[in-house]
Amino acid sequence: MQKIPTTIITGFLGAGKTTLVRHVLENANGKRIALIINEFGDVGVDGELLKGCGDESCQENGVDDIVELANGCICCTVADEFIPVMEKILARENLPDHIIIETSGLALPQPLVKAFNWPEIKTKVTIDGVVSVVDALALSEGRFASNEKAVNEQRAEDEMLDHTTALGELFEDQLICADLIIINKIDLVEAGRIDEVAQTIKQEARNGTGIIKSANGIVDVNALLGMGLASESDLSGRESHHELHHEGGEHEHDDFTSFSLSMPASENKIELISLIEEIIKQHDILRLKGFAAIKGSDARLVIQAVGSRVNSWFDRAFNEGESRKTSLVVIGQKGLDEKAIKERLLGLGS
Repeated sequence: MQKIPTTIITGFLGAGKTTLVRHVLENANGKRIALIINEFGDVGVDGELLKGCGDESCQENGVDDIVELANGCICCTVADEFIPVMEKILARENLPDHIIIETSGLALPQPLVKAFNWPEIKTKVTIDGVVSVVDALALSEGRFASNEKAVNEQRAEDEMLDHTTALGELFEDQLICADLIIINKIDLVEAGRIDEVAQTIKQEARNGTGIIKSANGIVDVNALLGMGLASESDLSGRESHHELHHEGGEHEHDDFTSFSLSMPASENKIELISLIEEIIKQHDILRLKGFAAIKGSDARLVIQAVGSRVNSWFDRAFNEGESRKTSLVVIGQKGLDEKAIKERLLGLGS
């Protein structure tokens, strides 16, 4: 039996992984694709966004399965969650032509790559390629980069960068494991700065790693699917910081925490977004995402925030019988004041 190719898409918080996956699904050219999504937090935001790309469109483009692993990072739950999910997909009568795995923004890809050598799946699937998506704007501002001068300049203006050591290592680990790196959001960066970003990435990536540039996750799907690299058989040079410094140890996400909350519909969009922006600045929130209900609107509001940048848009109408409430996931560093953040959000309009 020919092995089913699998593409692993990794990347830091808010780099644009879900946007990229949506683009791939909408341009799959008839391929049957099984999609595995690994959430951080228990509100299925990314899964809902992908389903919201239009069920009919997804079906037309051959999306066979969307499987969400919402309880923990995929790199920490390989045996408990990932392997059984893969076995379930491989037991289907109509096998997919391709599998796509979108990892959590906090995930190390290395343990997942190694999992493809597990006996249960080794003879049936292969890693077509590991793709890392990076945020060109963030890097151009000195975030998660190896340029010490840029980091120090940014730290003087933004307390978030007091915590960049752990985040920087995680970012580097995602780059070193990649076969292809997509520099996303180039439309938000001056042309000259994009070349600087690309040079920074080249310094962190393995020799021979492909680098392409994109805006809004729009890339040639043929460049993404069909690399045929069998990455699980090429592990040398992909080691993470944790593997190099703690050989044989277990990876943990002690530096990060997340929580979710639900709240009634808000009076208006502007008030809600303004409050979220204020809370993000006060509490150094790394990532906030979810869906909101706005009184007087029949459409669901998507909220996606990375650092101080907050984007929102209405993606679809509420379904009949669907609860019209706001559900958010908040991700930050350990010590995040969950109680204070919840009190501010739940107090909106009270």
